[in-house]
Amino acid sequence: MQRTVLLAIALAAGIGAVTAAPVNYKLPDEVAAFKPGPNLEIVQANCGACHSADYIHTQPPMKDKKGFWQAEVTKMIKVYGAPIEDADVGKIVDYLAATY
Repeated sequence: MQRTVLLAIALAAGIGAVTAAPVNYKLPDEVAAFKPGPNLEIVQANCGACHSADYIHTQPPMKDKKGFWQAEVTKMIKVYGAPIEDADVGKIVDYLAATY
């Protein structure tokens, strides 16, 4: 009985030691770009770290653009932990509200 248990453990340990080969894939080329405007570099550095410009382009049209973008930037910081400096928040909101 002990041999059977030891054999099962040895086989399980051996199976666990098998590793998968790395997977290589090519990401698609970026097809959208952030629109030119004041504070573009700040938006690229902060928003572009996690989002493509496509993501921002897909946001629905809204009446209160500044309020919408303020809420979105705040959500990115508080909910998702985006490391955005306090001094950059207003610049990002102004850029997004004026540009999108």
